[in-house]
Amino acid sequence: QVQVVESGGGLVQPGGSLRLACTVSGGRFSHAVMGWHRQAEGKQRELVAVISATGNIVYGDHDNGRFTISKDNAKNTVYLEMNSLQPEDTAVYYCLYRFPASSPGTWGQGTQVTVSS
Repeated sequence: QVQVVESGGGLVQPGGSLRLACTVSGGRFSHAVMGWHRQAEGKQRELVAVISATGNIVYGDHDNGRFTISKDNAKNTVYLEMNSLQPEDTAVYYCLYRFPASSPGTWGQGTQVTVSS
């Protein structure tokens, strides 16, 4: 059974940085499509970034170069580096594992990111 676990969220001041991590166990991480999504209170879940098995990357519509997705196949972990965080980035950030890519995938439980002074 695939397990997806996020970590690294927390409270950060505007302009600060955070690095989220998502570790997968029981799956085929190196062959999977891995994505970060976020959901702010009262809003729909939206794509933040996705990285394919071959390393192709797509960022969501909100992206302005502040976020970077990467992965370490040896650690079965995908990262989301977030810089210049703003209050509007406050949300629960979820990791999605998809193998095969056409499957609905497995979500993690989410990690809260709060940007506030």
